[in-house]
Amino acid sequence: MNLEFTAGEQAFREEVRNWVKANLPSDLPHKVHNGLRLTRDDMQRWYKILGKKGWLCVGWPREFGGPGWTAVQKHLFEDECSLAGAPRIVSFGPIMVAPVIMAFGSKEQHARFLPGIASGAIWWSQGYSEPGAGSDLASVKTRAERFGNHFLVNGQKTWTTLGQYGDWIFCLVRTSNEGKPQNGISFLLMDMKSPGITLRPIRLLDGECEVNEVFFDNVEVPIENLIGEENKGWTYAKHLLSHERTGIANVNRAKRELERLKRISKEEGVYGDARFRDQIAKLEVDIVALEMLVLRVLSAEKSGKQSLDIAGLLKIRGSEIQQRLGELMMLAAGPFSLPHIPQAMEAGWQGDHVGAMHCAVLGAQYFNLRKTSIYGGTNEVQRNIVAQTVLG
Repeated sequence: MNLEFTAGEQAFREEVRNWVKANLPSDLPHKVHNGLRLTRDDMQRWYKILGKKGWLCVGWPREFGGPGWTAVQKHLFEDECSLAGAPRIVSFGPIMVAPVIMAFGSKEQHARFLPGIASGAIWWSQGYSEPGAGSDLASVKTRAERFGNHFLVNGQKTWTTLGQYGDWIFCLVRTSNEGKPQNGISFLLMDMKSPGITLRPIRLLDGECEVNEVFFDNVEVPIENLIGEENKGWTYAKHLLSHERTGIANVNRAKRELERLKRISKEEGVYGDARFRDQIAKLEVDIVALEMLVLRVLSAEKSGKQSLDIAGLLKIRGSEIQQRLGELMMLAAGPFSLPHIPQAMEAGWQGDHVGAMHCAVLGAQYFNLRKTSIYGGTNEVQRNIVAQTVLG
C-alpha cells in the first residue's frame, strides 16, 4: 500500500478545502469545535448546501446521482469537512438506507426515495433495535402482517437516534416465524407521519434526548414500501450494517477532536505536564494507526478487493478512541468540566463568565460517549465476529 496521496488526490483535497471554506456557514464551526448542540436546522442547512453541489452523498455512483468519487477522494472530502468544523453527515439516509435501496430496491423505489436523500430534504431514521433485540437483531418482534396491498405493523423500536427529526424510517420487521429467526425478517420503509406511529424521547445522562422509543400501533404500510423480497430483510440488514460499522471508525472526527484536546490542555495549563502529554501522544499514535487501517481498507476497495470483513475492527478501535478523547478532555479541564445545566446552556451561557467556554460541555460529552462501544453492535460482539471472520 502506497501511503502517499497522488498529485491528483492532493489537488482534489485543495479543491474541497477551498470550497468548504467558501460555503460552510460561519456559525457552525464554532459549535462543532466546541462540542455545542447542533439543531436540525444547523445540520440540514449544511446538508442542503452539499446537496445543491452534489456532494452530500459522496459514496454514491454517478448512475444514482453521486459524484462518482473513489474511496480515497471520499476520505479526503470527509477529512477536510471535519477539520473545517462542518456538521457530521448523519448516516441513516445517505450512507445506510440508500445503498440498500440501490442494491435491492426497484427502479420505482430508486426514483421515489433517492432524490430526497441526495438533496438533503428528507431526514431518515433507523428502526433496528428493540427492547429485546439490540446486538441480536435476529430477535426482532415488531410484526408486519400482510393484508391485500398493505402491511399492518405493530411493535416497538428503541434507541432511535434523532428519531424526533425523522421524516421516514427504515425498519426490520418480522413477517414470518417459520424456520430460523433470520429467515422471517423483512425490510420496510415507513413515513413517520403515518397514523399509529408514536415517538417518545429518552432523556440521557447528558441531559439530551438524542434517542427515542418509536411505537407502531396498526400502522398501514403500502406493499410498494417493501425493499426486495419478503423475509429476505436479514440479507439487506447485513449489507447496511457493513456500511455503518465502517463509518463508525470516524477517524476524521478523531483527528479534529485530538486538536481540541491539545487546545484544552494548553488553555488549562496541563500540556506542560510530561505524563499528561504522554497520554496525548499515545492517543495520537493510535489515531494515526487507525487512519492507516482505514486507508488500507480504501486501498483494497480501490483495487477491487473485498475489505468489509474488518469493518468490526474499525468499529472497535474507532469507538475506543472516541471514549479516550472524552476522558482526557475531562482530565485536562478538571472541575470546569463538571457543571452541566441544560437550561443555562439553552439560555446562551457557555462558560464565558468563568473564562472556560471550551470546558462547558465536557461532562455531558463524556457521558454521551459511553454509547460508542454499544451502538452499531457492541464491541464484545464485534470481537467475536472479527475472531470468526478474520482470524479464522
